[in-house]
Amino acid sequence: MTLACTSLNAGATGRPWLVFLHGLLGSAQDWQPLQASLEGWPCLFIDLPGHGRSAQLTAAGFADVSQLLTDTLHQQGISSYWLIGYSLGGRISLYHACQGDRSGLQGVLVEGAHPGLTCQAERAQRRHHDQQWATRFLQLPWKQALASWYRQPVFSGLTDEKRQQLILLRENNNPHTVAAMLTATSLSVQPDLRGQLHQLSLPLIWLCGSHDTKFIHLAQHSGFELRTIANAGHNAHRENPAEFVRQALAFITSPVLKDVAHDLS
Repeated sequence: MTLACTSLNAGATGRPWLVFLHGLLGSAQDWQPLQASLEGWPCLFIDLPGHGRSAQLTAAGFADVSQLLTDTLHQQGISSYWLIGYSLGGRISLYHACQGDRSGLQGVLVEGAHPGLTCQAERAQRRHHDQQWATRFLQLPWKQALASWYRQPVFSGLTDEKRQQLILLRENNNPHTVAAMLTATSLSVQPDLRGQLHQLSLPLIWLCGSHDTKFIHLAQHSGFELRTIANAGHNAHRENPAEFVRQALAFITSPVLKDVAHDLS
């Protein structure tokens, strides 16, 4: 079984693939604003289970999604790649790098993603939080549920116009499959990956919008390398796509990273 995906610049040679994983409620289409800046790079934009053209697929948890990712990469003939993940997609990227099949994985860039909770009290609180949202998705009128979702503190930087744009983009989602994915990949069931991430021999960086103070603090407090995207909040790749791509490619093509890759080979 494999995930639905869309490729860009598939004929480009001499560079690793950039594999993009969207956030909850998103789809492969979320990365479209970046595409004009990715000329010459082979890219794969994946629909996660319960979303987009993978809406009919279900996953029992992170291990399932990681295996689906591996099977999809194999099906596409991709043997050298970077993972670029936003929010939920970032958490899946981190899990895959630590506990999945990372053969061919060159490095990871995550945007607004959590490395994992450190105590049981936090996990219980998050489990309750995500269960409440899953219930709202199933019980409220869908547009009302989406409006509530995008009024969470992490989205406080959105103007009313941007919030409405996101609600319109998300209206075609199936609340049942999104709720199932939210439950299966809740932060409450994600391992705390900090220890494994610090021991990875792969390049790893957090990209955060300059206004996304929660995740900037989280990356700094956890001791991870961080680059900020100017004039952007939690969804930096949407709010400042050209700068997001510039920062991502600057990291991926860094001469220091090339030396590390050579030493590892």
